[in-house]
Amino acid sequence: MSEAIVEPALSLRAAEPGDAAACQRLSKAVSWPHRAEDCALAIRLGRGIVATLDGTIVATAMSWPYGDSHATLGMIIVDPGHQGAGIGKRLMQALFAEVAGRSLLLNATVAGRPLYEKTGFVPCGGVHQHQGVVPAVPAPALNQSERLRAGSPADLALLAGLDTAASGLPRDKVLAALLEYGESVVLEREGVAVGFSILRRFGRGFAIGPVIADDIASARLLTAHWLHSKQGEFVRIDLLAGAGLDGFLVEYGLACVGVVETMVRGDKPVPAGPSKIYAIINQALG
Repeated sequence: MSEAIVEPALSLRAAEPGDAAACQRLSKAVSWPHRAEDCALAIRLGRGIVATLDGTIVATAMSWPYGDSHATLGMIIVDPGHQGAGIGKRLMQALFAEVAGRSLLLNATVAGRPLYEKTGFVPCGGVHQHQGVVPAVPAPALNQSERLRAGSPADLALLAGLDTAASGLPRDKVLAALLEYGESVVLEREGVAVGFSILRRFGRGFAIGPVIADDIASARLLTAHWLHSKQGEFVRIDLLAGAGLDGFLVEYGLACVGVVETMVRGDKPVPAGPSKIYAIINQALG
């Protein structure tokens, strides 16, 4: 009599800082660009769940709560060798339990959209991923009433106010980490801050985001500042669909290489304005 084959049991547990390398391995397996450092920051800022088989991490999913009403979901990855076995569905159920009572937002790839639709998500927008090696870009031209200055962690309350007005969400914790981890620039007009942007290392080079501004001209200034400073470097920026910066970025060497669909389960946040989001932090954090 032949022995029965015992399939290994799938286990779910909370993500830990030491899981960053495994998360990066999964990211690479699905052709995402995250470094281990990028995964570590995502774990630090949110609540992650990993699925293991025989002690090996084969899937991840993360959430980032913003206040009591909303959360974003991301880093939802199943190892290609284990896809189709229902692991993604189990992870989503675990995430829903983790963020119960909140409306949920995510950015869906073509491959992930069917799963999200089955769990109650509906389209509500999109994101255009632009990237490339930056050519020669002129310094932004300011008028007499405008000033670009370096930001710092001491600007957190100021920038969080602009960000909340643009996003409708309290994202202070994430912004605090980005201000420490990256560089920021603030646009002032007649002495009043009207926008800001943040640059940090990410993936193959650098990422710009968020870009928060009162109008598209301000958004271009805040973006051009970083492009001018990073000539010859690989830069990525994720624009909100309809933001109006696509042509501007293509002109300066950052082609659109992908489009994802923003989806919501529940209510979208309601921004108060007048500041707006032109580029998001990234596709996971929103």
